[in-house]
Amino acid sequence: MTAPSRVRVDGAALDARFTPAAAWASAGAPPLVFLHEGLGSIDLWHGFPDALRARAGGPATLVYSRRGYGRSDPAERPRPVTYMQHEAAVVLPAVLARFALDRPILVGHSDGASIALQYAGAGHPVRALVLIAPHVFVEDVTVAAIAEARDAYATTDLRARLAHHHDDVDATFRGWNDIWLDPAFRSWNIEPSLPGVTCPVLLVQSAADPYGTVAQLDAIESGVAGPVRRLLTPTPGHAPHLDDREATLDAVAGFLAESAGA
Repeated sequence: MTAPSRVRVDGAALDARFTPAAAWASAGAPPLVFLHEGLGSIDLWHGFPDALRARAGGPATLVYSRRGYGRSDPAERPRPVTYMQHEAAVVLPAVLARFALDRPILVGHSDGASIALQYAGAGHPVRALVLIAPHVFVEDVTVAAIAEARDAYATTDLRARLAHHHDDVDATFRGWNDIWLDPAFRSWNIEPSLPGVTCPVLLVQSAADPYGTVAQLDAIESGVAGPVRRLLTPTPGHAPHLDDREATLDAVAGFLAESAGA
């Protein structure tokens, strides 16, 4: 049974959902830890963690909302260029320690994937990485799509839809949108972290992702030290785990089964 909780780390209370390993789970099965996107939260995974947990044999599973998202405490603004590095170096290790989760499988989406890469690249023990629509550097198409999101937030129902999932939707949106559109962020690049990634990696992205091209996947595949597999899904969008859910679940579950002995 999933238990909601508030976990205080790095001076903030974070909303978390932890599901212990099922009685029928394999002994020693690595835990699954989910890291959401730049406008995400626990709710915005839309049940994907539970579905993957079931496919993966019922391991312990942790989903949490980072500071400034969902029901977690607000974040200070403006965000610094190094905000994802801070999550990887300070917050994620503290969260894993609080739940006593060792050598997890990190499932990261967009910003969450970048955080997972930096955590693993720093030498922390990780069984495998599942990286959905990851970013390791800033592309022109990314900046253009984020600028379009700013316009959509002001002129469409995007704000109202996000407001269902975040306590302070304006702070959440501005915190993400402002830093990605800041000229200082154009130099953000985490490729130096990649050689430290020695675990198996699965890359999942839409072939028509408006927020990034396959150049991101190419850079990761050529930069990490561990084995890499990739899945390109056909439906346009930035969330293949939602838009092509079954194909993504099949690919991730298969990858995790193959990585179980890694």
